[in-house]
Amino acid sequence: MNLRSIFLPLLTLICTGQVFSQSTPPTNPPNPTPATLIGADRAITTAVPFLAITPDARHAALGDAGVASSPDANAAYWNAGKLVHIDRKYGGSLSYTPWLGKIINDMWISSLTGFYKLNKEEAIAVGFKYFDLGEINFRDVANVSLGDFNPKEAAFDVTYSRLLSQNLSVGITGRFIHSNLTGAFTGSDAQAGNTAAADIGVFYTKPFTNSTKNSTLSLGAQISNIGPKLSYTDNSNKDFLPTNLRIGGAYTTQLDIYNTLTFLLDFNKLMVPTVDRDQTLLSGLFGSFTDAPDGVKEEVREVMTSLGIEYWYNQTFAARLGYFLEAKDKGNRKYLTAGVGFRRDNFGIDAAYIVPTNKREHPLAETLRFTIMLLIPQNDIEREESITD
Repeated sequence: MNLRSIFLPLLTLICTGQVFSQSTPPTNPPNPTPATLIGADRAITTAVPFLAITPDARHAALGDAGVASSPDANAAYWNAGKLVHIDRKYGGSLSYTPWLGKIINDMWISSLTGFYKLNKEEAIAVGFKYFDLGEINFRDVANVSLGDFNPKEAAFDVTYSRLLSQNLSVGITGRFIHSNLTGAFTGSDAQAGNTAAADIGVFYTKPFTNSTKNSTLSLGAQISNIGPKLSYTDNSNKDFLPTNLRIGGAYTTQLDIYNTLTFLLDFNKLMVPTVDRDQTLLSGLFGSFTDAPDGVKEEVREVMTSLGIEYWYNQTFAARLGYFLEAKDKGNRKYLTAGVGFRRDNFGIDAAYIVPTNKREHPLAETLRFTIMLLIPQNDIEREESITD
C-alpha cells in the first residue's frame, strides 16, 4: 500500500487555502508544482495546522488579530496572559465554522471554551477544539477502494492566568493534541498522532483618562504550541507543531458615552525551520529566526500581519473589519474580513465573513462563522469585596 496515494488528497483538503512545500525550489522551476503556480513555493509546513485556525468569529472578523484585544471567553487562545483581566465571574463560548463550505458539506471546525475567575488575581479556563474532515474514500495505487473513513483532529486545553501587577499579567496553557487522519487503512505504516504542547502569554494594559474621553493601550505577546514534534509513522519521520510567536497591540478610545473604537495590530511568525525539519525542538525554535535561505529579507517575509478595527455602540452592538496579509511565496493568503456582534445581559453572539483579495480561493470564502457566548458577572457581594481589596 502506498502512503503517498492516501495522504495526498487528504493533505490537499487540510491545507486548501495554503499549499505547502518543505523544499526551496528555484524561482522558475522547469516543472512547476501547484505550490509554485500560486506563489507559495517557500511556505512553511507543519503538522496539525488546524491549531492555527482562528476559533471564534469575533477575532476572525478582525483579520485574525487578538493578542491584545479586550478579553472575552476565547481569551486563552489568543493570549493566556489576558484572561485574568476579564470582568466576568465565569462564562464560556461555542464556535462553529464550516470548512470548504462552497464545495463540501461535511467538514467543520468547532471550539468550546469555559473560564472561571478564581479571584481578582487569578483565572482558569478550559478549551476543546475539534476538526472534522468529513468522510473520505481511501484508494490504493491501483485506484481500488479501501473503504471510507472520517479523519478527525482535536485539542484539549487547560489555562492558568495571573496578575503580576495592576497592569501586567502572565498565563500558561497546557494542551493535549490528537490527530487521526487515516484510521486503520494503512495497516502498520501509519497511526494516530498524539502529543502535548504549551502556550506562554504576557499582557499589559494601561487606561488613560482625561476630561473628555477614556482610552486604553494594551500590548501582548504569546508563543503558542511549544511541544515535541508529531509523527504518524515512526520516530524517524516527525513534523514540527505550528509553534507561533504572536506580538501586537490594541488601542481603544471612547468617542463618547455610547461609541467606542478599537484599533488592533498583530504580527505572527512561525517558529519552525524554513527548510531543515530534522532539527531538534529547541534548535528549530531559535534557529527559525536566522535559517531562511535568502537571509533577513526572507525572514521578514515570513511575518504575517493582521489588522483590525472594532466599533461598539453602547457595548451592545459591534461592527468589525480586518485584513490579513501573508507574503506571496510564504502562503499567499490575503483576505478582508468583516463581522458583527451583539451583547445583551449575559448573552452574546458574533458572526464573521471572509473575502479573499488576491483572486485566490480560500476554504472559508463566502462562509459565515458563528460564536455564541455566555458571560456571568460577579454578584454584588463579590464586587464589593473586590473593591475593598
